[in-house]
Amino acid sequence: MTLRLKIHLIVGALTLLFLVALLAEQFDGMRKSVNEEVVAANRVAAQMLRRAVWGAAAQGPEALRAYLEGMGRVRSNDITLVDAAGAELYRSPPSTYKEGRNAPDWFEDLISPPPSSQSIQFPDGTLTVRSNASRAALDAWDEFVPLMGQSLLVLLAANAAVFWLVGRAVRPFGRIVVALNEVETGRFDTELPRLPGKEAGAIGEAFNRMVGMLRRNIESERRAAIAERELNDSRELAHWVAGQIEQERRSIARELHDELGQSVTAIRSMALSIAQRARGIDAESERAARVIADESSRLYEAMHGLIPRLAPLVLDNFGLREALADLVERTRRSHPDVRIELDAQLADARPSAEVALTLYRAAQEGITNALRHGQARTLRLQLRVVADGIELQLLDDGRGLPADWPEHRGQRGLRWLAERVESVGGSCSVERGSTGGVRLQVSVPVDEAAEALA
Repeated sequence: MTLRLKIHLIVGALTLLFLVALLAEQFDGMRKSVNEEVVAANRVAAQMLRRAVWGAAAQGPEALRAYLEGMGRVRSNDITLVDAAGAELYRSPPSTYKEGRNAPDWFEDLISPPPSSQSIQFPDGTLTVRSNASRAALDAWDEFVPLMGQSLLVLLAANAAVFWLVGRAVRPFGRIVVALNEVETGRFDTELPRLPGKEAGAIGEAFNRMVGMLRRNIESERRAAIAERELNDSRELAHWVAGQIEQERRSIARELHDELGQSVTAIRSMALSIAQRARGIDAESERAARVIADESSRLYEAMHGLIPRLAPLVLDNFGLREALADLVERTRRSHPDVRIELDAQLADARPSAEVALTLYRAAQEGITNALRHGQARTLRLQLRVVADGIELQLLDDGRGLPADWPEHRGQRGLRWLAERVESVGGSCSVERGSTGGVRLQVSVPVDEAAEALA
């Protein structure tokens, strides 16, 4: 049921109740008027006849009947004369007022008072005056019918006016419903014009604000989704590039180790052989050969120092713990004044190649930063299996983080490390140590570590 119909029915019902109350009041007034008229007429007629007919009655019933016939009908009363034996001598003629018409029986029963009867006893008979409300009821009916018609016209006119006015009043709400349906179908550019009426106008303005906010939120979500998709694409690309770089580093490291290493070794061996043959024969050639052998040795040492930085081949061959031990040992050799401790407790855990390489690179980056930027002299590297995965932690006693550290959070090395850790589902944090220095912590969740844990 529509709002318009509901309001129309409510107003129509109230109008009908008002008209019914008005008609009931009018009807009650008519009933009282008929009652007063009929009862009063009956009493007056009885009193008049009681005084007027005694003279005629003294002359006998026939003289009384002649008198009554000459008097005719008394309105609202039926006059009957009977003799002493009960035989009817006279009955007043029917009323000629609105002759041939009568009010409906139900109406006459409702509006007429109970019949009243007055009897006058004579020596030779009885005169009865009985009230008759049929004409008064007909008069009331003739008044009531036009009143009913007018009331019906008023009711119809009021309902038509209410229907039209309510239609105009609720028309803006129809537009609001249409706009809501359009929004439901996905048309978020829908706007309502200024609607007439205080309530409709307020709803229209609230609707426009709501749609505007919804449109902005959807646009923000769309941009966020695009940004997230682009970020994911960038991360995937970065992950792929990092993988390609690692593969290329491994390839270069193996080439250095297998090809160039053997060539440098061969050069050194040949130089030493030449020096041995030239001893005592050609001092200049012997000296040149030994210089070549010494330079080959230095080149070999430099090359073997470069290979772990390119790709930790020991990681592929022996595992994460041995790779970290090799990293620590090389750091000790290159920095004799630095104390570095390793506590690697992996038990039977066997991280996957990607997870192991990520943890190794994290340790490598942390040690490099601690020595290069923090001027640390003591480092402690811990690796252990925890309840939710594998955790690597590096503590140093260096200068700590600078005051403007938040501005350097995006520096390339740490950003690369954080992205690499996130690519395997882990987390990376860098913060001030409890006793100074810096604490680097890398955690790989259990769902990523479980792939590699035996």
